[in-house]
Amino acid sequence: MYQRLMEHLTTSVLLLDGELRLRWMNPAAEALLAISLSRLKGLPLPSLVDGGEQVGELLAKARDEFHPFTQREARLTLVTGEVLTVDYTVSPLSADELLLEVEPRDRLLRISREEALQTRQETIKVLARGLAHEVKNPLGGIRGAAQLLERDLDDPGLQEFTRIIIEEVDRLRDLVDSMLGPNRVMRHAPLNIHKVLERVRSLLIVEQPGVWIERDYDPSLPDLAGDESQLIQAVLNVARNAVEAMTEAGIASPRLTLRTRARRQFTLGAERHRLVCEVAIIDNGPGIPESLRETLFYPMVSGRAEGSGLGLSIAQSILHQHQGLIECESEPGHTQFRLLIPLEKRHD
Repeated sequence: MYQRLMEHLTTSVLLLDGELRLRWMNPAAEALLAISLSRLKGLPLPSLVDGGEQVGELLAKARDEFHPFTQREARLTLVTGEVLTVDYTVSPLSADELLLEVEPRDRLLRISREEALQTRQETIKVLARGLAHEVKNPLGGIRGAAQLLERDLDDPGLQEFTRIIIEEVDRLRDLVDSMLGPNRVMRHAPLNIHKVLERVRSLLIVEQPGVWIERDYDPSLPDLAGDESQLIQAVLNVARNAVEAMTEAGIASPRLTLRTRARRQFTLGAERHRLVCEVAIIDNGPGIPESLRETLFYPMVSGRAEGSGLGLSIAQSILHQHQGLIECESEPGHTQFRLLIPLEKRHD
């Protein structure tokens, strides 16, 4: 009876013997470890995770002292290579029985990170709008005054100076508009995300023929509701950043991968979606410095000397208008941006 109850728990439960060998685990544990009980039964648990020596020491200590303990946010590397962050509790039942309860934390940590990212993006948007208002008003006055002055000047040399003033004012106005992101209403219509990626790929091949661009598409992905031109802009901004970073770093064999996947029952921020389209843009460049990762999507933040710092901010703004977001994971030799877009029909 108790075994039937544990089989229906969403918490992963494992039963070990006195030698820390696996006796039994429930379906939730099989899903977590991505392997069946029949393949693991009788094997020592520490051998099933990379770096399991420390786990084995803690389990043995709980067994020998007959005292339960809980480990928070432990990182386990499975035989499949997947890295999990988990909380686990060990409860000795007898001299030769240990009950292990494992609760994955990755999803909760990711949700918290995404909520913080969405909150920061909204704050940035409010600040940018306020800044734009305060900057554009005096710029309009300066431009108007320069135009009036130009009309009253007969000297072509002096008129050249007023034209410079007008051109620089226009450049600053365009820069402020860029900080605000897309300035037109999104036109959502059914579209195939692979059409967007193929357009981006063709543009990058022309711009950077020395970069090898791989495609790893999921052909079963359904159409999504979105603005094609804006999504092309968002994907192009991210991919172009990656290509330029590899080029500037002098990577010997620069490689960019465009990958699509469907994610089911996926949570974005605090909202759960039945189906989400994931577009991954992966490069083998130098990676993003740790100091930039928290502010990566802020306007005017760039890790490149020639970068404007607006590309990623604009891309994130476009994704937000599609009820999605962009995540980033980076280490030297492997940087991945994930563009996540819900595939449900929009009701707005």
